[in-house]
Amino acid sequence: MGHTVNSILIEAPYDLVFDISNDIERWTELFGGEYKEAKILNREGNKITFQLTTNEGMSWQSFRLLFKDYYFTYAQRVEPMFPFKYMKIIWLYTPLPEGILMTWIQDFSMAEEAKFTDEQVEGFINKHSRENLKIFKEVIEKEAKK
Repeated sequence: MGHTVNSILIEAPYDLVFDISNDIERWTELFGGEYKEAKILNREGNKITFQLTTNEGMSWQSFRLLFKDYYFTYAQRVEPMFPFKYMKIIWLYTPLPEGILMTWIQDFSMAEEAKFTDEQVEGFINKHSRENLKIFKEVIEKEAKK
């Protein structure tokens, strides 16, 4: 099983941090060019079903549950699952005197026939999560100063 945890402190009000970070259509900007398209497929209550497409043309659907009053979100990859057996993601928003500590937790397992192992993908996810969290911080803090 693969597991990653990455955090960054964002100096901005909670509502702004939560709302911008969960604006899926802005993920093409917030994830540093990883996605060429981030499309909402359905919204029902606190559940958003969406499709992400990478610059290489790979697409998959996921759903995301927003629990704004409880300072977290939960997401899960749906289809296609490959190269994963499963992928579950929790984002925590911890209010601190200096701002909001945003923490991304990912639990996953790679399919046996996948090209990479859980450990290799942990390294990849950690690297990209740290880079992407810095972009989230820059974008959100810039908007907070407007």
